[in-house]
Amino acid sequence: MTIGDIAKLLDCEVLCCEDRLTSEVHTACGSDMMSDVLAFVKDQAVLLTGLLNPQVVRTAEMMDIICIVFVRGKKPDDTVVQLAADKSIAILSTKSRMFEACGILYEGGLRGGTCAKSGGA
Repeated sequence: MTIGDIAKLLDCEVLCCEDRLTSEVHTACGSDMMSDVLAFVKDQAVLLTGLLNPQVVRTAEMMDIICIVFVRGKKPDDTVVQLAADKSIAILSTKSRMFEACGILYEGGLRGGTCAKSGGA
């Protein structure tokens, strides 16, 4: 699945890095706890979250996450968007709630990744 596919499935607004829409995404993670995201094995993932702070982008960068989808219609401020653009991390915003967005992506064929400690999530 591509970032563009995700944007269409979730009816997203693309906030930065439109040039990344053809990039492949293999797994997804939905969380508002960045400590949980840090336990997630990196694999060209997309992160769905409702948090709007710069730590979301910094966590995504550390984990090689190439796309962040902000749920519930949330949009980060210009500082966060610019940080993501500098790191070449696509930023999308959807009006869907996290549970709904994760379900739509799962139904579309995107699966969760593997947690480093538990062997599966």
